[in-house]
Amino acid sequence: MQKLNDFLSILDSYIGGGQWFVFLLLGTGLFFTIYLVFPQIRFFKYAIKMVKGKFDREGDEGDTSHFQALTTALSGTVGTGNIAGVALAVHLGGPAALFWMLVTALIGMTTKFVEVTLSHKHREKAEDGTIAGGPMYYMKKRLNIKLPSGKWLNFGKWMAIIFAVATVFSSFGTGSLPQINSISNSLWETFSIPHMLTGAVLAVLLAFVIVGGIKRIAKVTQTLVPVMAIIYFLGAFLVIIYNYENIWPSMVAIFADLFTGSSATGGFLGASVAFAFNRGVNRGLFSNEAGQGSAPIAHAAARAHEPVSEGMVALLEPFIDTIIICMLTGMTLLASGVWQEKHENLFQMADLAVVEGLYDDGIESDRQSLGAHVNGKKSLPLFTGNLKVTEGQITDEISIIHARSLAENVFLIQGNMPWTGEVPVVRGRMSPPEGVRVFGESLIHSAPLTTIAFSRSWLGEYGKYIVSIGLLLFAFSTAISWSYYGERAMIYLFGMNSVIWYKLVYVVGFFVASFVDTSIVWVFSGITIALMTIPNLIGILILHREVKSEVKSFWKEYAERFPDEKAPKY
Repeated sequence: MQKLNDFLSILDSYIGGGQWFVFLLLGTGLFFTIYLVFPQIRFFKYAIKMVKGKFDREGDEGDTSHFQALTTALSGTVGTGNIAGVALAVHLGGPAALFWMLVTALIGMTTKFVEVTLSHKHREKAEDGTIAGGPMYYMKKRLNIKLPSGKWLNFGKWMAIIFAVATVFSSFGTGSLPQINSISNSLWETFSIPHMLTGAVLAVLLAFVIVGGIKRIAKVTQTLVPVMAIIYFLGAFLVIIYNYENIWPSMVAIFADLFTGSSATGGFLGASVAFAFNRGVNRGLFSNEAGQGSAPIAHAAARAHEPVSEGMVALLEPFIDTIIICMLTGMTLLASGVWQEKHENLFQMADLAVVEGLYDDGIESDRQSLGAHVNGKKSLPLFTGNLKVTEGQITDEISIIHARSLAENVFLIQGNMPWTGEVPVVRGRMSPPEGVRVFGESLIHSAPLTTIAFSRSWLGEYGKYIVSIGLLLFAFSTAISWSYYGERAMIYLFGMNSVIWYKLVYVVGFFVASFVDTSIVWVFSGITIALMTIPNLIGILILHREVKSEVKSFWKEYAERFPDEKAPKY
């Protein structure tokens, strides 16, 4: 598992973790923001009218209403990214990462408007009579290139295939694996429910819902999304108000370290400007999926005769998902102070490194050395050899870094008893014998961190239940929606007969991910997100003129139907 995690981490550093990917994502959104003259601001009030059905026409073709399409797409985006993903971003980049998440969302509103508009315009009917849409369809139809010789190069066809294959993998990397992994971790943290039991029960429920197709999915998500939002909002506000004295310092911290990097504080060893920027944008994308091309698959099923009207509905998603919900999560983490505190936890080997010598993060020189190591500036010498353990205590002069912090009070147990023996370590990687677990105090991240934050209010330990219930609803609804995205991609690639096999593998993968290493799941997720996003961004950039033409056509019809309203001009 450690070797797999190392390989995936290297791959992710060149793809989704590379700075070029971040600039492609934000650059595309900025281009369309300027090209279409800030549609995320000018179209906002009209977007709300579209959700209410103002522009609908009798006989509009589709499988779902605007509201159902919005809630289905939101259920696909509002998930672990809002609870675990925000906590991971703050853990990695500090408070400054939240700023970049918000910037990503604001720009992403335009990106999502564009990708949904194009995908809705070029949707088709599947063999079973349902609507099939998504970036692969506009790519297939509009991205072929005419050569000087007069022949056509099937560029769009291959782009569509690459995107569809990436969508299938991303349905696991985004919709299945990290969702159930976060659910099972949270339920274990709160109720001590075994990971495997959680995975088994929810896998059965998942199978029941996704067998019913888009109409059953839409009915489930339009109920789940409002319920889960209300529960989560109440819990978050209680934490923020309870820690009211930290509200202003927390908001200042988000902006204070933008150009200097997040400074070291508590157990947090600091983060560079570039790292906070990269992680904030990366987690922002995971949360709202703007530019990824996933939401257009859900919106393609909406009843609408004008693609731009559905593009406006989609424009609301990053605002609700990231600007409102993610910011709420971020403020609970900062106001409660848990993001910089060390907590006792079960160490995951993929998050752990053994370095030679004894370090103390209370000593400034040691703190700087540790910070340089975790931020990749200057590595400390890694330990190789056998660690001697007596009655659960490591006797060698080494230090353990876990979750980007210096671990304290480390002990090893087998069953419920302290363990004695030797642990082989190769280049800092520990390989305990079967059944031996490593515990200690360190920073934590993902869902467990948000769970602890919610206990810092008048509700006390009961606050953890809100995260567990909220995460259960958030993440489960995401897994439902992503099964539909993967299903549509399978239909595009292999036809209707492939769907049953896809659903079977999806449910099995969902179960297995409930008890595998969290770090590996998140790294795999980052890779699959990038593999979907890159061809989609290239595609919408190529078709920028078509988008503007559709926008002009929409406002012309809108002005004719509602002459008393003052609409934006193009």
